[in-house]
Amino acid sequence: MDSTDWGSYSYAFGPVMALLAVGVLVVLLRWTYARGKSVVERRPAQGSSDDYGLLEVVSAPPTFVEAEVQRRTLVDAGIRATLAPTTEGPRVMVFPTEAGLARQILDQRR
Repeated sequence: MDSTDWGSYSYAFGPVMALLAVGVLVVLLRWTYARGKSVVERRPAQGSSDDYGLLEVVSAPPTFVEAEVQRRTLVDAGIRATLAPTTEGPRVMVFPTEAGLARQILDQRR
C-alpha cells in the first residue's frame, strides 16, 4: 500500500475520530451519573440503634461533641469504637466482646 491509497480515505479520518471521542465521553458520563453505581460517597442514613448489626451501645451522650470525646477515649484505650448518628441521637458503639470493658473505661472517666 503506498501513500496515494491512504490519501483517498483521509477525508473520513477526522469525523471518525470525533465520533469516537464523543462515544467515549458518552460512556464515561453515563457511568459517572448512573443511579446506584456512583463512586461518590453518599450521606449516611440515620436509623435506630438496633440497625447497626453486631455493634452494641455503650453510651448515649446528649451531644456529638461529647460522643466524639468518649469515642476517642475508647480508641486510645485500644477498643474499636464507632460514633453512630441514630434517630435517638448520637450513640457510641462497640463490639459485644469489648462492651463491658468500654463501659468500665467510660465510667472511670466520669
